[in-house]
Amino acid sequence: MNEGTIIKGIGGFYYVQTETEVVQCRARGIFRETNITPLVGDRVRIRISEEDGNGYIEEIFERESVLLRPPVANVTQAVVVSSIKNPELNTWLLDRMLVMAEEQELEVLVCINKCELDRDGAKQMESIYTGAGYNTVLTSVKEQEGLAKLKNFMEDHISVFAGPSGVGKSSLLNSINSNYDLEIGKISLKTSRGKHTTRHVELLKLNNNAYVLDSPGFSSLNLDFIEDETQLRFYFKDIEKYNDQCKFSSCIHVNEPGCAVKDAVESNIISRERYKNYLMMIEEIKNRKRRY
Repeated sequence: MNEGTIIKGIGGFYYVQTETEVVQCRARGIFRETNITPLVGDRVRIRISEEDGNGYIEEIFERESVLLRPPVANVTQAVVVSSIKNPELNTWLLDRMLVMAEEQELEVLVCINKCELDRDGAKQMESIYTGAGYNTVLTSVKEQEGLAKLKNFMEDHISVFAGPSGVGKSSLLNSINSNYDLEIGKISLKTSRGKHTTRHVELLKLNNNAYVLDSPGFSSLNLDFIEDETQLRFYFKDIEKYNDQCKFSSCIHVNEPGCAVKDAVESNIISRERYKNYLMMIEEIKNRKRRY
């Protein structure tokens, strides 16, 4: 038996990196019977057939984390990439991705890309998300800006790059390591959105201590893991730290009197944009509960 990590899965085949080689594997039927799907990032035990040299996944070790979109296991850091322009930065989507990363208890790095297109706007976003408690980096592939800082943040992590199509995830990764040679998409002039250029999820080696997952772009995230609106306050870093400062311990920071969060918003300590997104998510969760 050999142990390794699934670095890619395509068409029912899983490519497992062992200490010495990459082995093409199939998953045992027992995984289908128990409704378990191997994921990129899974640590596995494999058997290599002496007859044909093919590998078979015999065991999937316990996962430390799981993301559903993209479907990956055992990542330790989410690099959430947005572009300041082309396409326009969408804080609603960015904050949803941050909530998902918080739910998975991942380290988070907010990357504002294409900063050469709007320096002032990029600085403003950096201020908002740094103030919210996140590591933030401004990058520009065109100007080769912030790339060394981005790479330093990725040391000793298995990072997942997540963000909408067209924000420059593949371009950033190619700039960090030219050996990746990832396909780069063009922005649709009609929709101002990028095309999906990454067709599968793949674990890429940055160095001996760091890996990165390039993942397909996406435009929405499901918040079904938050069963009740009272739970959302624990997924916003900048809101959570005020939870015990409100008049009522059950305060969800919407209409309650003596709310420290609303005071912080009025004082511009908490971003009004992020608070607006928080309120919209509260309503989304409430509406979902009403339907069921």
